[in-house]
Amino acid sequence: MEVNANDCIKGVILIGGPQKGTRFRPLSLDVPKPLFPVAGFPLLQHLIEACVNVPAMKEILVLGYFSSEEINPFLNEISHLYKDVKIRYLQEYTRLGTAGGIFHFRDQIKAGHPSAFIVINGDVSGDFPLRDMLEFHRENLNKPVKPLVTMLATEATRQQSVNYGCIVENKTTHQVVHFVEKPSTFVSTLINCGVYVCGIDIFSVISKIRKEKQESFYSGETQEQLESIMIERDIIMPFAGKHGNIFVYQTNRVWSQVKTAASAIYANKQYLELYRKTKPSRLAQSKERGDALGVRVIGDVYIHPSAQIDSSCVIGPNVSIGKNVVIGPGVRIHDSIILGDSAVEDHSLLLYAIIGWSSSIGKWSRVEGTPCDPNPNKPFAKMENVPLFNAEGRLNPSITVLGKSTNHFNC
Repeated sequence: MEVNANDCIKGVILIGGPQKGTRFRPLSLDVPKPLFPVAGFPLLQHLIEACVNVPAMKEILVLGYFSSEEINPFLNEISHLYKDVKIRYLQEYTRLGTAGGIFHFRDQIKAGHPSAFIVINGDVSGDFPLRDMLEFHRENLNKPVKPLVTMLATEATRQQSVNYGCIVENKTTHQVVHFVEKPSTFVSTLINCGVYVCGIDIFSVISKIRKEKQESFYSGETQEQLESIMIERDIIMPFAGKHGNIFVYQTNRVWSQVKTAASAIYANKQYLELYRKTKPSRLAQSKERGDALGVRVIGDVYIHPSAQIDSSCVIGPNVSIGKNVVIGPGVRIHDSIILGDSAVEDHSLLLYAIIGWSSSIGKWSRVEGTPCDPNPNKPFAKMENVPLFNAEGRLNPSITVLGKSTNHFNC
């Protein structure tokens, strides 16, 4: 991508607020869901790093209704890592929706005269082709109908597609001709990834929508929440096929939603695998390959430098071990996340589990969950974010999650 020296691109990450994240409990009880560590780093940081890699990215604005005391310390802590990009948190006064939030902070987004801005929902993970997507958006600016929004899409199975926003596109022009959010019947296997490139003219569109909502509200025609405006419901759905200014960019890279604790294990696997291409220094190495820890590592594993692990342990694949974790002799761990200040004692086995902060796993314990990864035998299968209980009130099989300061001993 050719970059003009005076060009300016901004990133906007929508992280929601404390009323959300209930399906992520008990993990979200101790830390805001966007700050939950996956592959050793908070979910929010992975999204920030995706934006930082876009040429001409000048500023990243994090929007949400978490208190600034919860989010700002983290942003201040990591700001030195991305010196060329300003990162700020802007707190909403209520739930404004995906479009309402960017409209409320439109002056901050438009400051510096960006040519476009990228919007990412805070509950998605993966390898986002933001550079290519932005270039695609710019190429379409030369067409008779200029893009208002370019949305990122991927393929899903026919059965799973109804759980997402479904897109019907013109295969020649890549314009969206129809869009339905979580349809009751099959529409398309092309689904919305919750990532958008927006032109600045979107603010005039949102302003008209807001005015119409106000008129309907005060005339008594609707009791819908006045402040909430959604990109998907209020812009893409009515504009698709009508104005021709909604475009879609399809990707086959890894992508997933992070809705439940089980989905964090899958996101952990995705990002660890992605490190091989983007940040191989973050991956631990086996003693056979000269690692000072002397731990046998299988596959992709992240180990915090402060962790203490006995040399007889076997770790991996798809494991993240947090700050100040202590792991005793003979421990076997795979497909798990061990959070900071926890201890795993001798000869324990951890499979498909998340161990909360400051927790203890006693000697000879077995902590095992049920894997919830997408079906590898089905092309385009996605992670199933099933509820905790099924329709009969029974617990759905899932990974095992131990909350903060949990003590588990083999009896």
